Amino acid sequence: MQLTEQIQLIRLLLARLERVSVDSYWAHRASGVRGALLRALEKIEAGQAVDESVLRRLVDKGFQILEQAAQERIK
Repeated sequence: MQLTEQIQLIRLLLARLERVSVDSYWAHRASGVRGALLRALEKIEAGQAVDESVLRRLVDKGFQILEQAAQERIK
């Protein structure tokens, strides 16, 4: 994945995680992942190295949280 695509994906994920309802069980987890993603994005934009495996796990975790929060809303 190219750097610009990676940045766009992270920004999209950040926006979606921000919208997880505060009443949701997943809100606290979303907040933690969002904070870690924000720090990673700041490093990327500053030209600093970011561990790809850590970034991949954060992105995967963010999508898992979004999926779980959506499932919670359906129930």
